[in-house]
Amino acid sequence: MAVPAGVDLPGPCVDLSYVDLVRERRRRPLLDCVTTRFEDVAPVRPFRWSRGDRHFAGWYWAATTGQHVGFESWLERDRLLLLDFDTKVTGIASQPFWLYWHDGERERRHAPDCFARRADGSAVVIDVRADERIEPKDAEAFEVTRLACAQAGWGFERCDVSRQEHLHHLVR
Repeated sequence: MAVPAGVDLPGPCVDLSYVDLVRERRRRPLLDCVTTRFEDVAPVRPFRWSRGDRHFAGWYWAATTGQHVGFESWLERDRLLLLDFDTKVTGIASQPFWLYWHDGERERRHAPDCFARRADGSAVVIDVRADERIEPKDAEAFEVTRLACAQAGWGFERCDVSRQEHLHHLVR
């Protein structure tokens, strides 16, 4: 939804769309969703793969959740693996919601790669993308996601290859 003229918000006006526990699709303002258990929701879109794709999609079985968590690249899979080994993480979901916002011309949307809940109740939303694969529209989506997470009181991480390599050293 568009921000009305003259209104100065600390971040974008964002809606979230997600699939609830009874498989109903919900769309609500971000600030109405801050206590939603996104670590328990189904992905908002399917994970697709076919021979010859540039990316590698699949399912990772997470010991933390006792369930499969989807990924769409090796980088995402590696990040899920690291989350699974983090003793502070108690829940993980892939593609947990769509973020909707208006860029001044049209409605945009972005589905972050994953949502993780920590033992202290805090949450972090994670996007994984190699720096060289970030287009301007992707950079805008990551920035809107970062601002929306700040509004919700969640952490936000955008992981790239160099950060991923650093994280691998932490668990060795």
